[in-house]
Amino acid sequence: MKKSIGDLFQKETKYLRGKLGGGSLFWQAQPETYKRYPHAIKIKLELPEKDGGMPLWQAINCRRSVRSFSETPLKKDMLSQLLWASQGITMESMGYEFRATPSAGALYPVETYLVIHNAEEIDPGVYHYGVKNHELEQLKLGDFRDEIARAALDQDMAFSANVVFIWTAVFARSKWKYNQRAYRYVYLDAGHIAQNLALAAVSLGLGTCQIAALYDEEVNSLLGVDGEEESVLYMTVVGRPL
Repeated sequence: MKKSIGDLFQKETKYLRGKLGGGSLFWQAQPETYKRYPHAIKIKLELPEKDGGMPLWQAINCRRSVRSFSETPLKKDMLSQLLWASQGITMESMGYEFRATPSAGALYPVETYLVIHNAEEIDPGVYHYGVKNHELEQLKLGDFRDEIARAALDQDMAFSANVVFIWTAVFARSKWKYNQRAYRYVYLDAGHIAQNLALAAVSLGLGTCQIAALYDEEVNSLLGVDGEEESVLYMTVVGRPL
């Protein structure tokens, strides 16, 4: 019986004792950790709060998928807090900048983009999260509600939310060390990020819903990524619950 792509992927990326391959890493070929848009307009975000807030166990207990949102704008400081909680730098040590969520090998292949519909002090449009400086990089201005909702398999919540978080992978960052096994890791990384975002949203009185059902190339086109070297993995809508 012919194996499906999924079955083959699972089989061919297994680790087997004594057959890990390995060898030394070519450090000079390591891809850049941070993606930058040097010519984009930069929007500095407020410093995140690192103390207080809702107790963790309460946030876990209250987390639910929310698909209906009010028209009240999202506050800019809330957006800052969500970005920091999901991918912000939390510690610097031995030349590494560690983030709020784990990543295999501390390689951080996942990039964060946002389609902002309704937020205070930020124009609607498509943005990239500049992790290094905790800032937004403005890629496109305009109302992209229709485009992102269609790309999310016509799900209305991507139209009515305040903002849609979109995560892509720059695959070379992980493949440099883990080869084909890297494809497992980038999806795990995206899951860690989405969970942190969901819990942070609850603590701020916001709602989220995670979206894996999407038209990949439509999302990639909206973001301006090629779909091969970098491609969409996952999305989350965020807004004020009704």
